[in-house]
Amino acid sequence: MSDATTPRVPRRIAAVLINSLKGGVVPRVGLPYVTVGREQEIRALLHDLDLVAEGGASFRFVVGRYGSGKSFLLQTIRNHAMGKNFVVADADLSPERRLQGTKGQGLATYRELIRNLSTKTRPDGGALTLILERWISGVQDRVAQTSGLEPVDPAFGEAVEDGIRQTVAALRELVHGYDFGRLLTLYWRGYREGDEETCAHVVKWFRGEYRTKSEARAELGVNIVISDDDWYEYLKLMAEFFHQAGYEGLIVLVDELVNLYKIPHAISRQYNYEKVLAMYNDTLQGRARHLGVIMGGTPQAIEDRRRGLYSYEALRSRLTQGRFASEGLLDLLAPVIRLEPLTHEELLVLVEKLAGIHAGYFGYERTLTQADLVRFLELEFGRVGAESHLTPREVIRDFIEMLDILSQNPDLGVEELLGSGDFVHAEASAGDGSAVSQRFAEFEI
Repeated sequence: MSDATTPRVPRRIAAVLINSLKGGVVPRVGLPYVTVGREQEIRALLHDLDLVAEGGASFRFVVGRYGSGKSFLLQTIRNHAMGKNFVVADADLSPERRLQGTKGQGLATYRELIRNLSTKTRPDGGALTLILERWISGVQDRVAQTSGLEPVDPAFGEAVEDGIRQTVAALRELVHGYDFGRLLTLYWRGYREGDEETCAHVVKWFRGEYRTKSEARAELGVNIVISDDDWYEYLKLMAEFFHQAGYEGLIVLVDELVNLYKIPHAISRQYNYEKVLAMYNDTLQGRARHLGVIMGGTPQAIEDRRRGLYSYEALRSRLTQGRFASEGLLDLLAPVIRLEPLTHEELLVLVEKLAGIHAGYFGYERTLTQADLVRFLELEFGRVGAESHLTPREVIRDFIEMLDILSQNPDLGVEELLGSGDFVHAEASAGDGSAVSQRFAEFEI
């Protein structure tokens, strides 16, 4: 791929891409500029988005080793979903954020998801208030179109109230739907009357920030709060409400399932796995609407039969791979998507893209040839065990470091750098360097 065909990347996005990738984290913006491979996986997950938009629900696990591109794929789907008019919520699990806990860890995960609520027009999170206001604006627009009333007409407010009641009525058949609808009504009345304090209290309730029922009763007059035990029920309500507000639905992304695997107490782990099972059954049995859930984890966190998800027999029997799936014959419609390593050709395309972005951002003329890129990858894969253990994260980190050094030392040649110390040692220590070179020599871009 030549520079002439490489799309120009805005400096702000280029800076985020370079700094994030060198630091080993997935950038939130600019992913299309560096996405290679994963077409089949992305297509499978986009199929799930279509299902959710039609009123269904989906649940997937994305499994890959550290640095294999698992989080990158989740962020790619996040961007696709926002572009398709979904609301997206994402959270990484941690020792303080689980799916179930006795010290508020489940509620902490819910709060993180709501804090990160994002839409196409609010991609960086904090979209809850925007969604509530869009919902009210949408009801007002429908009333104006169907009734012919003007906003100044005394009957307009009552007609909007009727529209609000219709939304609330559609939610009451769900668990906790009555209280959820009552809070929506409170928000509408506060919005109509200019009562910012009531609106703020309702948003606070939706964020799960009330610690006790008495606190919620004092400020809002409701005798219920979101808790560790029922936060998922409120996500289902949110998904249905977002659809009523004009969105396609809610996509929930939960990464770092390894933190459930690391829970030291077996009983606590089992409670968390029971929560995974309950959510999985709920979506696949049709008890949720307009809701998609994608969870990311390492193979060990999923498949370890002593501590992983597969230690819980009900999950193992549902998620384990069938007899016919094998390497090269993946079933991407199965609940678990296992990420295959990027091919050498895909990695060559990736470093080509990164070389162009780096040169454009730092304002120098790119001198790296395709032969230089192939040479770099030959040396990366010439390490002992690289074929089975080297990940895209490590390749990207090393490549950006090489670009940084070359751009800061213009008198240093590529061969001079690649032929120095560690690189030479890596190549010499590999027993199959010639085979690796042969594979790369076959690629043409």
